[in-house]
Amino acid sequence: MTVRILEGDCRDVLASIPDASVNCCVTSPPYFGLRDYGVDGQMGLEDSPGEFISGMVEVFREVRRVLHDHGTLWLNIGDSYAGAPGGFQGKNGQRSSRTFTARIDHDKRSEGFKPKDLIGIPWMLAFALRADGWYLRQDIIWSKPNPMPESVQDRCTKAHEYLFLLSKGPRYFFDQEAIAEPIAAASVARLAQNVEQQLGSDRVPGKTNGRMKAVGKGNARTFRGGGAYTGGKSFNNSAAAGRGSHGNVPNETGMRNRRSVWSVATQPFKEAHFATFPPALVEPCILAGCPIGGVVIDPFFGAGTTGLVADRLQRDCIGIELNPTYADIARRRIGADAGMFAELSGEAA
Repeated sequence: MTVRILEGDCRDVLASIPDASVNCCVTSPPYFGLRDYGVDGQMGLEDSPGEFISGMVEVFREVRRVLHDHGTLWLNIGDSYAGAPGGFQGKNGQRSSRTFTARIDHDKRSEGFKPKDLIGIPWMLAFALRADGWYLRQDIIWSKPNPMPESVQDRCTKAHEYLFLLSKGPRYFFDQEAIAEPIAAASVARLAQNVEQQLGSDRVPGKTNGRMKAVGKGNARTFRGGGAYTGGKSFNNSAAAGRGSHGNVPNETGMRNRRSVWSVATQPFKEAHFATFPPALVEPCILAGCPIGGVVIDPFFGAGTTGLVADRLQRDCIGIELNPTYADIARRRIGADAGMFAELSGEAA
């Protein structure tokens, strides 16, 4: 597989990519007010949240153009707190945490933010993209079991971020089975219990069709479409299982649809001073959103996690990175991971 790294401002580089030429986009843009990367043209240091959102809408409008009609966008974005005026909080404009305070000048109070307000950047961006033509399909919670400690005393420590699934059209490629997860052990035990030996619970007054019992092995209770529970199994609603014509059908795989809360630990990367995507967060996005042999794009490539995971999963990738130093980091990282099989190319815009 090929990972192509293009250096330059993503707003310029995207314009050079043909229409409908990639399958999906997986990305994490700079967060508002988080960090000064020391590169001209960087996004994230706009004077106000409104200007930040406007710039992001412009970028993802181009992303939508280069996506196939059945393409998807998987967008990780964190929030910011409004702080006092006078610049960005932290040494040299940097913070080690991805929970941060963006200091907003007094003349930006017209946007409605008071010091200490949670700005709501993720949903502001999601709604703006929807208004611009994207289909906002789902908010996924990235739950962090190892969040960055915070010294705050008047709120909880932030331990999650948002991952939004957006699509170019109402119908799009989504490989549900590729990211299915095992059904819970409690469900297996419940469905495998011996129902016939249970006394059951009383029904409401007036009901005469017997006591209520759990559903499990040997109990042929059916649901719309003719499906029936089977011992230790759940229901499979996928198209491959015949949902389109049969409704719910027995799931003989022991798997279920992936839930919308993903518990993924953050992972340090010694070559980069900034927080990087954990590969485990990117993997289900690519598995579900891009067919094998397809093309993934990341307009904010950073240390190259999207390209690294795409290569592992037999997908091509186009990464766009403004900072030449980070582009070099991504090349070394992906090359070391893929070894002799790496096929890397790159150019400056």
